[in-house]
Amino acid sequence: MTKEEIHWIVTANAAPDLDKHRSSLRVDVLVIGGGLTGCRTALGLADRGVSVAVVDAQDVGWGASGRSGGQCNPIWRKTPDDLRDLLGARHGDNLVRTTLTAADDLFSDIRTFDVDCDAVQAGWVQAAHTRKAIQSMGTLGRAWKKAGADIEEIDGDAVEYASGSPAYRWALKHAAGGHVQPLSLTRGYAKAAIARGAQFYNKTPVTKLDRKNGKWHATTPEGEITAENVVLTTNAYTSGLWPGLSKTFHPLVSVSIATAPLSAMQQQTVLPGSVTISDSRLAIYYARYDREKRLIFGCVGSTDHVDPLALGRLRGGLRTVFPQIADIAIERKWAGRIAVTPEMMPHMHEPAPGILAGIGFSGRGIAMTSVMGRALSGKLLGTPPDDLPFPVVPVSPVPLHDITRRLIPFAAPAMTLKDKLDALTNGA
Repeated sequence: MTKEEIHWIVTANAAPDLDKHRSSLRVDVLVIGGGLTGCRTALGLADRGVSVAVVDAQDVGWGASGRSGGQCNPIWRKTPDDLRDLLGARHGDNLVRTTLTAADDLFSDIRTFDVDCDAVQAGWVQAAHTRKAIQSMGTLGRAWKKAGADIEEIDGDAVEYASGSPAYRWALKHAAGGHVQPLSLTRGYAKAAIARGAQFYNKTPVTKLDRKNGKWHATTPEGEITAENVVLTTNAYTSGLWPGLSKTFHPLVSVSIATAPLSAMQQQTVLPGSVTISDSRLAIYYARYDREKRLIFGCVGSTDHVDPLALGRLRGGLRTVFPQIADIAIERKWAGRIAVTPEMMPHMHEPAPGILAGIGFSGRGIAMTSVMGRALSGKLLGTPPDDLPFPVVPVSPVPLHDITRRLIPFAAPAMTLKDKLDALTNGA
């Protein structure tokens, strides 16, 4: 029987031994949010001798960082020129350079900080599901290849040979892509930060944030933390702690299943060589293996639980992408929110002196949370703003956010319908 159970919690390495914050504490930097961004920010600061505390209302990796597909997809959905147009030439160039090394930098971090997270860098197959998608994805791939990315265009039988899926006839293969156990990665960053002096607290929501005498005071249920700087890294689980921040993105939902382990014979025809795969659908399909060779398969969902409609979409997607294992048993199912900005790009905010925020990874969180974490810690350590990969942008709520948020449960069915219509009108 399929369980509603987050697969990564069951298979993750041990969590750091944490407790609630119950005192008065003074630090240089307080990080609110113990996911990948917050943990990588704290690690960068602690590694340079900065006193830092991290608090999470739940636990390290409880949110999207412990619920994602765990795929390292190392380019954006925009071309390098698009990034320059969006961010300006200086930050655009910075982000292009950072993006070209983002995956290698992630796997280098994993080695440097001795993070045990089942890391595999075997490549990513980005498949097109229609002729129209081939055109747009081809433009994207060629632009990044010209900028220096190791990307190969494959078509026909070569796509099935590379991915094990007969559902596609054209794809980009990104050599730098890979996958990790995302909760183990998050916990590994936290443990490395703790080993360098960072303090971590779980079950510690911040209920109030005030500026007094030139410092920030964060009130928790059983104490207070005073800091020169505060970094907000709560992403799709952002509350109303900072006015307007939760309205700068849409909290969409990703749903996933973990199958029974595949046999050696099945592994020869499904994601051979442990590549990852995702496609061009709006209600995207994506898949990778875990260390026991279960297939982790996901798509877009509607609620914080895998309801029957979402499970049907996952089952249907599995039959479409990998018909050779269409009837395989499903062991677990789970859901998690992802923060999607209107530009499909993360935002760095500085809404007040001493306050930073990095949110909105729009499905590129495994590689790009580390980019953001290094950028946030770098800014606090004195990196000139023009040398950062992200510009500081205002906290600007998405227009009609309250209305569109109420429509989010209908987003997945609408996107699925649009994908089907695209396949009919633009060719599969």
